[in-house]
Amino acid sequence: MASADTPPPPSGDASPSADEIWRAMLLNPAPFRTRRRINSRIPSSPRCKMCAAPFAGPGGLVMRLTGHARWAKNPKYCVGCFRALRDNHGGAEIECSLLFADVRGSTPLAEQMRPKEFTRLMGRFYDTASAVLVDHDAYVDKFVGDEIIGLFVPALAGEGHAERAVNSARTLLEATGHAASGGPWVPVGVGVNTGTAYVGSVGEGEDRELTAMGDVVNTTARLASAAAEGEILITLAAASNAGVPAAPLERRSLALKGKSAPTEVFVMKVVQEGVRGS
Repeated sequence: MASADTPPPPSGDASPSADEIWRAMLLNPAPFRTRRRINSRIPSSPRCKMCAAPFAGPGGLVMRLTGHARWAKNPKYCVGCFRALRDNHGGAEIECSLLFADVRGSTPLAEQMRPKEFTRLMGRFYDTASAVLVDHDAYVDKFVGDEIIGLFVPALAGEGHAERAVNSARTLLEATGHAASGGPWVPVGVGVNTGTAYVGSVGEGEDRELTAMGDVVNTTARLASAAAEGEILITLAAASNAGVPAAPLERRSLALKGKSAPTEVFVMKVVQEGVRGS
């Protein structure tokens, strides 16, 4: 979504609207996805949240020389990607998938650990989760306290974005030790959902972010809060789009906070011998 990757305007005299530009950027899987995959393989972190250009190490030096230096006024993005956010303020409604992963019991964990040890644990969780999400072609939306949010849009994850989200959730539980005989090194619960969200440049001035908004986002956040340690709660829409077989999985009806009707989900767990329903 850097300016160089922005698709050309449609033919004719009329200039494309911001919504049209964003829809093309979010749904076109070719140029931006290729650039991000290449950048993600160049060491080292931290990286631009959009194009995954590295900011540190030899890779960071190369990126600076090619116009992808860290943007001084918003260091989460490179110069090129932040310019795209600034110049194309707005967004579009698209179908996408979301993953929210929440560290369960973080308050009692913090109470039992020294502040430095707890900070180190959360840093390890953020690094591990970020790597898993990027490897599954997600955009790491943000960290919120003890939670990480992954956004799977067609431009990055392709038409199989729901499947990528479910696989990412499963890999994240494995990476945090939920399949290990000794148990996880950090307890995590995950929510996965698919639906229509407004995705685009949100905020003003130097605080603009690429993010998603809407009911599908709020529901996914509630799912992560409702998931027990080692559980992935998957909405029926996400499961259907991901091709998740329903037969072996537990099905639950959840009364999520703020929702007027129950939310139906499948429950997936990662165990030593593989993946199965609870």
